[in-house]
Amino acid sequence: MATPTLLMHVRSKADSISSKDTKDTAGSDDLVDAEPKPFKLSEWFFRRGEKIDLDSIATRRSVYDDPALAPHYLPKKEYENLHRFDPKIRWTVREERTLVRKIDWKVMLWAAISFSALNLDRGNLSQANTDNFLPDLGMTTDDYNTGNTVFRLAFLCAELPSQLISKRLGPDVWIPIQMVGWSIVTLAQFWLTGRSSFLVCRALLGILQGGFIPDLILYLSYFYTKTELPLRLAFFWMSANVCTIAASFLAFGVLRLRGHEGKEGWRWLFLVEGCITLAVGIATFFKMPPSPTDTKKWYRPKGWFTEREEYIAVSRILRDDPTKGDMHNREGLSLKRLWQAMCDYDLWPLYIVGLLFGIPISPPGSYLTLSLRNIGFNTFQTNLLAIPSTVGNMISMLAITLISEVVNDRSFVAMGEDIWALPFLVAIYCLPEKPNQWIYFGLASGLLSYPYTHPIQVAWCSRNAGAVASRTVNASLYNMFVQASGIIAAQIYRKDDAPRYRRGNTILITICVFNIAVLYPATKAYYMWRNRQRAKIWDAMTSEEKATYLQTTKDIGNRRLDFRFAH
Repeated sequence: MATPTLLMHVRSKADSISSKDTKDTAGSDDLVDAEPKPFKLSEWFFRRGEKIDLDSIATRRSVYDDPALAPHYLPKKEYENLHRFDPKIRWTVREERTLVRKIDWKVMLWAAISFSALNLDRGNLSQANTDNFLPDLGMTTDDYNTGNTVFRLAFLCAELPSQLISKRLGPDVWIPIQMVGWSIVTLAQFWLTGRSSFLVCRALLGILQGGFIPDLILYLSYFYTKTELPLRLAFFWMSANVCTIAASFLAFGVLRLRGHEGKEGWRWLFLVEGCITLAVGIATFFKMPPSPTDTKKWYRPKGWFTEREEYIAVSRILRDDPTKGDMHNREGLSLKRLWQAMCDYDLWPLYIVGLLFGIPISPPGSYLTLSLRNIGFNTFQTNLLAIPSTVGNMISMLAITLISEVVNDRSFVAMGEDIWALPFLVAIYCLPEKPNQWIYFGLASGLLSYPYTHPIQVAWCSRNAGAVASRTVNASLYNMFVQASGIIAAQIYRKDDAPRYRRGNTILITICVFNIAVLYPATKAYYMWRNRQRAKIWDAMTSEEKATYLQTTKDIGNRRLDFRFAH
């Protein structure tokens, strides 16, 4: 951590700016003590609710306002935004809202577009299946499962190395490199010849796409507070659903090129979507600044933020989470910090959640287009019939994320995905051998309209990591378990269990019940117990004892006694 001398340096530098530009105040009586109010959708739509004085101070009290504690939480001197950090700066509600709105449009919008590019290339295999992709290449559904397994395994293996590269180069450099790489592989699938080339492409896509999601979430954490990030992540994943809908219409048109130049429609689909994402990847080199204080470039001479907005952007992020000043955004992880993060057993419950929560949904989702084709729908009907569940999933995901923030709970709210899935899985299991195609479509669409809780859990893991180094590694480890979940799920529906997959659905129902009855309640109980342990020791200390602990402790991140786990 920085020294008190550094604090004086930062303050004196900030004080050199005119009071008109900084609105500094010497005291702390004007600080806001209350926690941020939860987002309410009705207020957002109808602009109703409590009247707020937009010119009132929005700066929230933090450890930087305690003279005894502040020196122990200062950012390192290598922190890239140190020149725009001022513990004394105050800002208004109006200024903060304007800044966050600007960040949403400048940063979040392009992050969503980039994520959509990932899902455009990651989901096109399902659309290709509607155009006789497997028979054209002489493959079976077991080969399809193997391809999904190879992709997930490569994705999993690339997660941590990708995060380490991202931490060294910066996500603003590494993310567009990844995008350009996987776009080239996607369009190269135009020339697939059979099982071997299919598996090679799946492996390359997994390697190049692995780590992209935690890389992008790490990048967003540079701009948003811990209460702002979960909702943005919900919109982040909603953008993937919008992309899926757009991709369904795109496939509806492109697959009609079957026979053009003697090529199958799915080949043209890979080519077109690869070119689209390649264009987005190239643009991303110019659309992702390294940090809030480094937005001025030769092609953007005025930058995105004023000097005062940069002060607010940096100071509010560090007030919300001082650990974000622990590392430079291009500082690589040492082997010691990497090992410490991997051995952080307090994050292990979330890894188990990541392994199991998505399994009950995954096989029905992966097999939706194949199942719809098998029960009588044609290629173009199938692509359009995949849209309703995508829209339902988008709405339910936003709703459950808002609920999580309103009730300030993650464990029980995240369990909602499995609670939703259970009755639909039971109903699908009870269908006859040859179900009515519209009944199956209704049940499958209802199941796949589930409230996706992954955004909640990603933000939950990020919050409980407690430090930049830990957040970098733990986000990758969590996502590795999510990919391992996909590997397991890809082997549940087997050819010898087709077409109703009763054995597979029995496994899905069993896992779903376990998640509801055991996994989520146990995870919440664990974090509540750990917080009680910490509070018992920390609350018994005097201010002087707390300061001595912070000055002498070697604990970092979520190992410190003053850290509390979200649950």
